[in-house]
Amino acid sequence: MKFTGTKSYVATDDLKVAVNAAITLERPLLVKGEPGTGKTVLALEVAQAIGAPIIEWHIKSTTKAHQGLYEYDAVSRLRDSQLGDERVKDIRNYIRRGKLWEAFTAPERPVLLIDEIDKADIEFPNDLLQELDRMEFYVYETAETVRARRRPIVIITSNNEKELPDAFLRRCFFHYIRFPDPETMRAIVEVHFPHLKSRLVNEALRIFYDLRDVPGVKKKPSTSELLDWIKLLLNEDIDAETLREQDPRKLIPPLAGALIKNEQDVHLFERLAFMSRRKSEG
Repeated sequence: MKFTGTKSYVATDDLKVAVNAAITLERPLLVKGEPGTGKTVLALEVAQAIGAPIIEWHIKSTTKAHQGLYEYDAVSRLRDSQLGDERVKDIRNYIRRGKLWEAFTAPERPVLLIDEIDKADIEFPNDLLQELDRMEFYVYETAETVRARRRPIVIITSNNEKELPDAFLRRCFFHYIRFPDPETMRAIVEVHFPHLKSRLVNEALRIFYDLRDVPGVKKKPSTSELLDWIKLLLNEDIDAETLREQDPRKLIPPLAGALIKNEQDVHLFERLAFMSRRKSEG
């Protein structure tokens, strides 16, 4: 079972090595990187490449670790008992299985995505240590132990919003997705827009990387935002010649709302454009 990438996902050699190392070691793969660099999509592509089912657990700030195992709905059981419902005789009717339970009992070895683990509170990763290590957990309400049929391939993503505990990191294989260089980015664009004229790609990438390099930019545009921008350029029939006239240090590029995502950066580029015009007029 080897991951070699897919037609729709450009995986660098070091990323392929990391995925296959995690599979061989049977350890969770912890993937970090800038937002928009394909961390979440990686799990979907790995599942597709090896023909495995995908189970996705998207973490929120309110998510608790036990929700990944199961939840006991005592309120519903109390209400049903008051209504004389026969279901109350079997407590299993009020056990809601979590994503880890699904992954542990899946008929085929699945890929389990734990997405943006750093959104939860600091204790969240530690609360999953034993379950991810032993691949089992105990259900107190039914006095049963749920064990994984086969150890799922676990891919965990983080945007580095919080530091993860050392004990958790020790149990993971770590990979940082570096921001794609222009050559890799060109390959990514080619996957999504296979018949795009090279001149338009060249100009779009030039402006994109110039935007990222402007000092003081708070939120640098990401890969996914570049792809959105190119889609809009094609939809509005904006050609390479039009883009060639654009210098992001002097003018805000067309359809910039796909690339610039906060008011501080909008004001920054407006000031740069104003200063550039004053300088050229002077």
